[in-house]
Amino acid sequence: MSFRIVVDSCCELTEEMQKDPRVVVAPLTLEVGGETILDDETFDQKSFLKKVADCPDCPKSACPSPEYFQKAFQEGGERCYAVTLSAELSGSYNSAMLGKNLALEEDESKKIYVFNSRSASIGETLIAKKILECEAQGMEFEQLVETVEAYIAGQHTYFVLENLETLRKNGRLSKVKALVASALKIKPVMGATPDGTIMQLDQARGINKALMKMVDYIAAEAEQAEEKTLAISHCNCPERAEIVKEALMEKIPVKDIFVLDTRGVSSMYANDGGIIVVL
Repeated sequence: MSFRIVVDSCCELTEEMQKDPRVVVAPLTLEVGGETILDDETFDQKSFLKKVADCPDCPKSACPSPEYFQKAFQEGGERCYAVTLSAELSGSYNSAMLGKNLALEEDESKKIYVFNSRSASIGETLIAKKILECEAQGMEFEQLVETVEAYIAGQHTYFVLENLETLRKNGRLSKVKALVASALKIKPVMGATPDGTIMQLDQARGINKALMKMVDYIAAEAEQAEEKTLAISHCNCPERAEIVKEALMEKIPVKDIFVLDTRGVSSMYANDGGIIVVL
């Protein structure tokens, strides 16, 4: 049975996903210094990070339109899935839900489900991979939805960023109280709550100590890690991602592990030097 997975562009794509015609991307739009940049295959991370660094104003993002999702569903197979940024952080989920309703008005026989990742970045990647895995096993639509929702409920997202300004200025840190002065080089260790908002787990002086604290949190909270895939995304810092990967591999056994560079939206919020880990 034919199917399609529509991911918003906060989802980092593995090489396999990039080659898979069943996986399509709904691009968000980025705005920096009055310039509008579409977060698609033309996105140039280094150029974008320079624009952000040079611009005094905070960059912003806008989610894909409902019509974009509608078209992607209509042109997809009998079964369509969407994976979006946490509904608590972006309008992408609501846009996909509207797109689903519009598509179903045209064709009631289609099966469409929108997954709220309650995460971002490689959290979305892992969810898309899980859908592909379930489809390959020949699961019924309802069973697949139930299986993937259970997977999302058991997923944990962690991150350490050099700079929290973009998240703060764009209102993504409204529930985080203890944000500390950058002058002290204190780096918060952050995580996602079960409903997909952002919380502070800990903090440390200096990025490397913060990363190791994050590793300790991941190791302490990991359950049945040997059955799971661990994913790391980084914004323009492959060496830092490799250090985190090695540290995690020493502490927990996992089924698989992969590292990806961030696309546009994740690059905007993670900023140069950010690391995101999802298990």
